Amino acid sequence: MTIDDYDTMYRMWTSTDGMGIRSLDDSREGIEKFLNKNPNTNFVATVDGEIIGVTLAGNDGRRGHIYHTAVSTSHRGQKVGRDLLTRVYEAMEAEGINKMGLLVYRNNDSGNAFWQAQDWTNRTDLYYYDKTLNFENK
Repeated sequence: MTIDDYDTMYRMWTSTDGMGIRSLDDSREGIEKFLNKNPNTNFVATVDGEIIGVTLAGNDGRRGHIYHTAVSTSHRGQKVGRDLLTRVYEAMEAEGINKMGLLVYRNNDSGNAFWQAQDWTNRTDLYYYDKTLNFENK
C-alpha cells in the first residue's frame, strides 16, 4: 500500500458498513504519516489493476493492531480478506510482533462474523477506554 492508493482506499472504507472513519486520522495526511511509520504492514489486493481490498495495520514494536480492513462487496466470500490478513501476519512476525489486536463496533454484524471466522478472540474481560486530545478529529 502506498499513499497513491488513498483515494480508492478511502472510498472503500466509507462505503463499507460498520467502518469508523475519523476526519484527521483517516485524512490523506493522517494515512501518509501512518504509512511512513509502518511501511511494511499495510496491503492492497488488486484484480486487473483495480483495488478490491485493503488492510491498514501497524505496530508499536510490542503489539500489532489492525485499524481498517475492507473488501469490495463484489469480491467478498472469495478469501480476499483472509489473504490480506495472511500478508499482515507475515509482515508482523517479520517485525517481531507476537500478538495483535483490533476493534470492531458491536453492531457491525458482518465485521464481527468475519473476525470470528478468522479465529480472532472476542475479549470480554476488558474495558476499552479512549481519550480525545483533538476534538476536530470527528
